[in-house]
Amino acid sequence: MKQLAIIGSTASGKSDLALALAKTYNGIILSIDSLSIYKKIDIASAKPSQNERNEVIHFGIDVLSPESNANVFTFIDEYHRALEYAKQHNKNLIIVGGSSFYLKSMLEGLSPIPDITDDTRHKAAELLLDIQAAHTFLAKVDPETMTKIHPTDRYRIEKMLLLFFQSETPPSEWFRLHPPSPVIRECPVLDLNIERNLLRNRIALRTQKMVASGLIDEVAELERNFGRLPNSMKAIGIVETFEFLDGKISKKTLIDKIATHTAQLAKRQQTFNLHQFSLDASGSSDHLEKISDTLLQ
Repeated sequence: MKQLAIIGSTASGKSDLALALAKTYNGIILSIDSLSIYKKIDIASAKPSQNERNEVIHFGIDVLSPESNANVFTFIDEYHRALEYAKQHNKNLIIVGGSSFYLKSMLEGLSPIPDITDDTRHKAAELLLDIQAAHTFLAKVDPETMTKIHPTDRYRIEKMLLLFFQSETPPSEWFRLHPPSPVIRECPVLDLNIERNLLRNRIALRTQKMVASGLIDEVAELERNFGRLPNSMKAIGIVETFEFLDGKISKKTLIDKIATHTAQLAKRQQTFNLHQFSLDASGSSDHLEKISDTLLQ
């Protein structure tokens, strides 16, 4: 059993490349995508079609309800499930990293966190009623850590509070005593690079197809069932559709805004991937297919 990871910006063709490689090299696919992980978010996430998933086993898709919150541990669980399946069935594992931050965390590893008791959660919740006070408290306990966390970053402040209250150890010291261990090992990383103008055109075309395929109806149904508060409802394609449903923008503006915001996301992804990964190869789909031949045989 061999494995490799494919990264690249949204709409670059990662899923198509992964599917082609899986068919050619007896593989299964693990999708690391912050939106495809949710059930019922199909068009907005541009997840692989049901036919494609029938052709090749996929993990990391349709795992959570939209009101749940995906995090790196969600994808760690999916990776272990996919890895076990690949080993049992003598398959290669192809990881498609749409949400590269999660992939990077799994490649570099995470420090173990102690089990959090209900008492600790209650104690942290009380302090979190004033997020600024919580940040100030932690800054006195562990200035090294808190200089890297914004005073309004509730998610990370809560994590540091829980860790400190449970371990009675400043987070920076805890992480020194418990260094991270990689979750994914021996996994080449390939970057699918696509020319910028071509990428913009693909994003524009994909956005038009999403709207024509029923994006507005999908988002209206998601809102009816889950409201607008879950994190999954804050994704590109969904927040702009809410504006349309509220009568604030036209359908043409809806398409333009989704395409613009998607292109901005793609640029951020390209920058992140370039600077945050040690790449084994970067190039076009054809180039990466040739590289994969030596990695998956």
